[in-house]
Amino acid sequence: MPIIKGLEWTFNTEAEKYEKMRPGYVSELYEDIFKYNPINKSSNVVEIGIGGGQATLPILETGCTLTAVEYGENLAELCRHKFNQFPNFSVVTTKFEDFICDNNLCNLIYSASAFHWIPEDIGYTKVYKMLKSGGVFARFANHPYKDKGREEIHEAFQRIYSKYMPGSLAANEYSIDDAKKRADIALKYGFIDISYNLYHRTRTFTAKEYISLLGTYSDHIAIEENIRNKFFSEIEEAIDNLGGQITIYDTIDLQLARKP
Repeated sequence: MPIIKGLEWTFNTEAEKYEKMRPGYVSELYEDIFKYNPINKSSNVVEIGIGGGQATLPILETGCTLTAVEYGENLAELCRHKFNQFPNFSVVTTKFEDFICDNNLCNLIYSASAFHWIPEDIGYTKVYKMLKSGGVFARFANHPYKDKGREEIHEAFQRIYSKYMPGSLAANEYSIDDAKKRADIALKYGFIDISYNLYHRTRTFTAKEYISLLGTYSDHIAIEENIRNKFFSEIEEAIDNLGGQITIYDTIDLQLARKP
């Protein structure tokens, strides 16, 4: 799905659904982060855009002090409750652009499927200033792709999306070249030791589950409600008519960069 700037507010309107339906991230990703930059009880960590906390628990379990920055009040409150057993966890409700933090403070700053909402020059420059020398920025995201084994579902979706959201279906699966291009952005802002990787998985949904997932995507939430209901009804009917399930092929990318 393409990113449409200015729709950050949409996630907050569906906080509980977002927390339930959006996937977490594979264990191998966290293993790679910790190999690159070990985190422990003495570490200061900032998460940019916590959302429903899908990427938070493995970091908290290191014992670090973790401050999450989240623009949505409902999402922030959800995560305060979700992780209230961790005394070193806190959430600041603000945009990252407005977040106040001392320079040279953080051992790790990371963002999961959220950093694209921040203007590149503002985001990378601020992250660089906040990190200690040797500190690390980890950026990662999930990129869902069509049910590759069943072209008939993809063709049905193309017909439906052409009516409601023309041109919005991903044409190509996220690639290692895409990951490299994203990783190399950090070089422009003074980072070194650039590293990147891809991870793969599949997720299978019933028609109703898939509609619930679509209801967490910003560009779908922003559609007028009556039109969105018709749109989702046609998607649900298409899945039910073609076996009742759909499998999504996820590619997760990770970019790591170090402050000298």
